[in-house]
Amino acid sequence: MKRTDILHNHLTLALWELRGGSGRPLLLLHGLGERTTPDSLDAVASWPGPVHGLDLTGHGASDVPKGGGYYCEILMADADAALAALQPDADGPGVTVVGRGLGGYVALLIAGARPGIVRGAVIADGPGLHGGGPGPTSPMLFRPEQDGSTPDPVALVELAMDVRPPDYARTFAWQASALSGLDTAIAISAVNRPPWLAEVASQPGVVEAELPAALELFARP
Repeated sequence: MKRTDILHNHLTLALWELRGGSGRPLLLLHGLGERTTPDSLDAVASWPGPVHGLDLTGHGASDVPKGGGYYCEILMADADAALAALQPDADGPGVTVVGRGLGGYVALLIAGARPGIVRGAVIADGPGLHGGGPGPTSPMLFRPEQDGSTPDPVALVELAMDVRPPDYARTFAWQASALSGLDTAIAISAVNRPPWLAEVASQPGVVEAELPAALELFARP
């Protein structure tokens, strides 16, 4: 794999090229506690263009921030930095995003936040898909040993407890569908249905499809 370092919020993130080529890039976002590996390419080998994977903040070869502070919106900004690196030209072909688990939630957020660049987002099963549920939980005290290694234990705890209300997710799904100009902006390949994902599935411009079919859909010109 070829690594490119990108900067986000004074942290260095690892963006990996899993396969080169021409055409629209595919960006992979891993699940909670995971990282990009050469095997990440296996599930999306049918994609006709280049394939890249991003190690999110606190994961893989990316930096660990001091003091934690992990939120899904921070990871969305990670993905935004990756989009800028993959498509520096505003007139480019766009980028399709596939996310597993937590990465699927981030894919939804970036699809709604950057509908002009993201040409289809796929939400697949993986760790972190459920988050902390639609409401707050009991308070807890957590004092992990932080040695700079990944995955950062603070990330595992904070992101697993991150509250993800259905109406918040619905807003990003609506933005992706309404502003992207795509008939289908989001494909759900996940079997699990936490409340936020069930809400997304009910929105226009969202389809349910297995991963190969979703890739075929978004690979079309």
